[in-house]
Amino acid sequence: MTQNRHEANKSALAALRAAQYNWDAAGLRKALDDVTAPDAVFHHCHPFGDLIGAEAFYDGALAPLRAAWPDVERRDWIVMAGQDGAGADWVGCGGHFYGTFAAPFLDIPPTGHLCHMRFHEFYRFENGKVVEFQAIWDIPEVMMQANAWPMSPSLGREFCVPGPSTCDGLNRPARDPAQSQQSCDLIVEMLDHLKLHPSKGGPEVMQMPKFWDARMNWYGPAGIGTGRGYAGFRNWHQIPFLGGMPDRGQYVDEITYHFFGDNNYAAVTGWPNMIQTVTHDGWMGIAPSGKKITMRSLDFWRIEDGKIRENWVTVDILDAYRQLGVDVFARLREFNKARVPGAVPFPVGDT
Repeated sequence: MTQNRHEANKSALAALRAAQYNWDAAGLRKALDDVTAPDAVFHHCHPFGDLIGAEAFYDGALAPLRAAWPDVERRDWIVMAGQDGAGADWVGCGGHFYGTFAAPFLDIPPTGHLCHMRFHEFYRFENGKVVEFQAIWDIPEVMMQANAWPMSPSLGREFCVPGPSTCDGLNRPARDPAQSQQSCDLIVEMLDHLKLHPSKGGPEVMQMPKFWDARMNWYGPAGIGTGRGYAGFRNWHQIPFLGGMPDRGQYVDEITYHFFGDNNYAAVTGWPNMIQTVTHDGWMGIAPSGKKITMRSLDFWRIEDGKIRENWVTVDILDAYRQLGVDVFARLREFNKARVPGAVPFPVGDT
């Protein structure tokens, strides 16, 4: 049976993903070269920024991670593909990097222990080649594992976020276009209702029971944390978010969303895909500055029995701090001056 283009695009990334599992540097460079266009743009989270071409992405982002975590491996728990509203083809991947934190990474001091870092990646394909990449690595969770996070504590639960409870993030039935569109439509309608609060009424206008399972898990980024159920979502994320940025959702004409679905999964990417002003109560311990900022959020949703059961969210929080004039890495260095610099012998404890 001939693969459709979405399955073909997912297959085109298989060698790249596999090369990061066993981390064969030569194979990884070749896989990057094979799947990406020569002028592909790699939009990466702060502090990596935009990188042009496979070589720049490897040298600027992947190589520093490997140098810090010598036995690093990649584990995906979601790989999905689909077409956005403008007709562009995307593949989304979510998972973790795992490895022994043996040398400094972005000035984060090593621990000598197993470390994890969540990633959400989105690849835009044209004619079988990646022409655009958008990704967020959850670097704050690495800082937290190193006891080096210099900012406010999370309100939600911090832990190693799991993959889908149904274990179908990687293997599902063939993509059904109608179901995939239905999943996207559900998410868009849900987001439209979320934006009604607080300007159009109290929490009831969001109609959360219509869209979300009561046992939902909202897997937020480090710095915000995870919340369970409606109360967990509202208390640990939404109320503080709206308290500091009540104008969110009012600048949709200035941003671009890319929604796509793959059966009962949906995703959104954008660089950026949110704009709001930090006012009123401030946010994440930051005093209200009155400054309008952009935000990058890369999300996956899993729909079960017509409602959202799981939602994985990454936000480029370090870039948000940067826009507000806070250099998290400078603070990290100040807070950790007394720690012994340098690498831990690797293999750790080997005699």
